[in-house]
Amino acid sequence: MPDARTPTHPRPQLRRREWTPLDAEWQFALDPAARWRQPGEVEFGRTIRVPFAPETAASGVGDTGFYQACWYRVRIPAPELAPGERLHLHFGAVDWEATVWAGGRVVATHEGGYTPFHADITEAACASAGGDIELVVRAGDDPHDLTKPRGKQDWHLHPHSIWYPRTTGIWQTVWTEVVPATRIAKVRWTPVLERWELGLEASIQGEPRDDVRLRARLTAGPLLLADDTYRVVAGEVQRRIALSDPGIEDYRNELLWSPERPTLIQVHLQLLDDANAVLDDVWSYTALRSIAVQGDRFVLNGRPLPLRLVLDQGYWPNTGQTAPDDAALRRDVELTKAMGFNGVRKHQKIEDPRYLYWADALGLLVWEEMPSAYRFTTASVERLTKEWAAVIDRDWSHPCIVAWVPFNESWGVPDLPDSPAQRHYVQALYHLTKTLDPTRPVVGNDGWESVATDVIGIHDYDDRLVEIGKRYGGDGEKLSRLFRKERPGGRMLILGDSATHPDHPVMLTEFGGIAYSPAESAWGYSRAGTSADFADRYTKLLAIVRSLPMLAGYCYTQFADTYQEANGLLFADRTPKFPLEEIARATRGPSNSSEYEAEQTWREELMRRQRDR
Repeated sequence: MPDARTPTHPRPQLRRREWTPLDAEWQFALDPAARWRQPGEVEFGRTIRVPFAPETAASGVGDTGFYQACWYRVRIPAPELAPGERLHLHFGAVDWEATVWAGGRVVATHEGGYTPFHADITEAACASAGGDIELVVRAGDDPHDLTKPRGKQDWHLHPHSIWYPRTTGIWQTVWTEVVPATRIAKVRWTPVLERWELGLEASIQGEPRDDVRLRARLTAGPLLLADDTYRVVAGEVQRRIALSDPGIEDYRNELLWSPERPTLIQVHLQLLDDANAVLDDVWSYTALRSIAVQGDRFVLNGRPLPLRLVLDQGYWPNTGQTAPDDAALRRDVELTKAMGFNGVRKHQKIEDPRYLYWADALGLLVWEEMPSAYRFTTASVERLTKEWAAVIDRDWSHPCIVAWVPFNESWGVPDLPDSPAQRHYVQALYHLTKTLDPTRPVVGNDGWESVATDVIGIHDYDDRLVEIGKRYGGDGEKLSRLFRKERPGGRMLILGDSATHPDHPVMLTEFGGIAYSPAESAWGYSRAGTSADFADRYTKLLAIVRSLPMLAGYCYTQFADTYQEANGLLFADRTPKFPLEEIARATRGPSNSSEYEAEQTWREELMRRQRDR
């Protein structure tokens, strides 16, 4: 595991030794009416600290107004390239539409605010003759456009209700990387636990060669699991790596990935020619685990696992959707575990890959949810579908991800009960997701109005404990009545014929939302007056929810206060609203020793760091 104090690779599952971060001050210009089209027209009159969005204080701009576009410019030194080497420029995410120039030429265009892209800027590097390369980025982002995936970004001037300030332009790390002439461009891992195998797919790009082999060396701690070499055919390798089954369950459990024991398998990949010369050298990781839905339970590694999730929107007070640094991402994962949760539902945001790395490394389950568009049009369908496929492609190999959620609360499909076209859209995204990734459950439309799903997620903010107990307590007959009669949020829970034979896991995937804040204007679904009152309400509510046998798990709203929403277990600066150990006890209930000991370790480490500050 890399030390969080040192620079860490923004693409954790395909790492090379040499990469250069470009997170620094760039020249910057706002373009409110999007009147500039070429870099030569732009009047650069200020600077911005990349990768923080211009709406944030950390960027040095702090402009939360309306603007259609913004521009960035920076000069970077051109590295000396060996024959055949290429220089790639990478962007973690740019919201929403990006055009990139290098040395005065357009080298890349991209649409979608949550997915990465890169440009080959080798020609600009060679033309500079060892000098600097001028990079220019134009980010177009219409603040009023509701047909693009935008998640919680408000279309009003000021944040209202449950929506927050916008994120425009570059908001994840930018970096360059020198790559060899023939290189490993992509790696995908698929665990197959029933056969004790790992599926490996690797894409090889660059100069075509007939004498290339891929060596894969897999280790878990001191244990060598595999050291195999495969011939590259037609630019790819697709293999199943068979591991030795330890047989004895104790040994099997040591190798399996779970929240209690997040064992990662480290991978060293090398491209070799027939003389065994190394053409490319990268590092990756994977894990051995299985995810499934069996009857009315969620199953990890063949065992039912009650899900204890917390809704996490991934915002910070001064940096917006961008974490202050890598340590902040790690700390959020640790805090979640210290509060007794075994997972998060990442709400209306595709998180930075570094967060997913820490969830993989420290053992935290993640439900990944697509940020919504808010209109149903041909453009919104095409945009969301394209970006959702890119999200799945980016994050497929992360063992922490255990569910995909393409829709939330019928956002973007507001007439779902009455519109066959909108129902077909949700069904199509459900089946497309199952096609792209048949290994994970898919929650088609979380909250209500399910038309195609593997888990029935219900959003219910009723603060009457007795009513919660009555609504979700009882047997199969009670469950049937729930789907036929009850309308949490005023919405039907299931649409169509599936309502007569519900056989999926049922979860409360949003509930609670208890606000506690000194600010009178702070918002929540119900309100506590003091820290003690908040602790009492949370403890009693969780005791009820944990006791309901109908539920396969739950997701409490929410992890931390987010702008005007004060319903976090933590304040926005991640300070607990009552002691972490008490939060964990209420979240988890009567504990088994291994879980308790692991959570206690997280809490002690967090308190130690706090003392050392």
